[in-house]
Amino acid sequence: MSPRIPGFDYQRVTVADGVSLHAAVAGSGSPIVLLHGFPQTHLMWRHVAADLAADHTVICPDLRGYGDSDKPLDTDGNAYSKRTMGDDIVTLAKAFGHEQFALAGHDRGALVAIRTALDHPDHVTHLASLDVLPTLDMWDVLHGLTGAIGFHLYLMAQPVGLPEQLIGASPDAFFGYFLDGWIKNPDAIPADIRDAYLAACRQAVPSIVADYRASANIDVEHDLADRAAGTTLRMPVTVLQQDWGSALGFDAESLWRAWAPNLNHETVTCGHFMAEESPADIIRAIRALVSR
Repeated sequence: MSPRIPGFDYQRVTVADGVSLHAAVAGSGSPIVLLHGFPQTHLMWRHVAADLAADHTVICPDLRGYGDSDKPLDTDGNAYSKRTMGDDIVTLAKAFGHEQFALAGHDRGALVAIRTALDHPDHVTHLASLDVLPTLDMWDVLHGLTGAIGFHLYLMAQPVGLPEQLIGASPDAFFGYFLDGWIKNPDAIPADIRDAYLAACRQAVPSIVADYRASANIDVEHDLADRAAGTTLRMPVTVLQQDWGSALGFDAESLWRAWAPNLNHETVTCGHFMAEESPADIIRAIRALVSR
């Protein structure tokens, strides 16, 4: 059996035709939904979720296409748009009785969270984003040699066929590269959790690629439309990003403030997997956010 978050109940919730999400739920009080990143599952929140559940209802789903959630075929380029994935989250929260909720996301989950908050400002009361830039800004800052950092973004943006074949030929090497290379404290992801991440990714190559492909296509269209319309995030927003120092090469806070006027921007001294490497910092930041 795959590892679970101790003290959490597990349920499957139908969120769209033919799509159910696998979700861990615990606690009571004002709801907080936590969305995982790549190449992970809801288990990345195990430390943070356990703490928050002391006085909040905490909902940790596997995103569509990941973990034990359903993985629909992407027949029209829309199945893994962040808009579609965000609609899943609103439906999930409603299924647990919550019309409004705080939302935190890491990496891919943060992109889903941002789109959910833009599309559903009456449902998302607070937003926390861990270690990403909004989609348009991400593509803008990846250029020249710095683009090599995001090689996987360009690989998985290619048309259906080649990325799936290349990654599927050696999935553990591909996904393990990021688990090992993006972390400063390897002990933060113990062997059983790492194995669970790799097993989940091994079964989800087409859907993970489809998620990334959407971010080079339909997600850009949605963000461009919001930028043209002047749409911003209306709720309090906390952004946590790695402390890259001068190597960052751009002013992340300024980029974020264009989307989030009510912004708290912080750096965290750890690797990319900050909810596992520095859970106390993430817990503190989320608790401070939801108190605003």
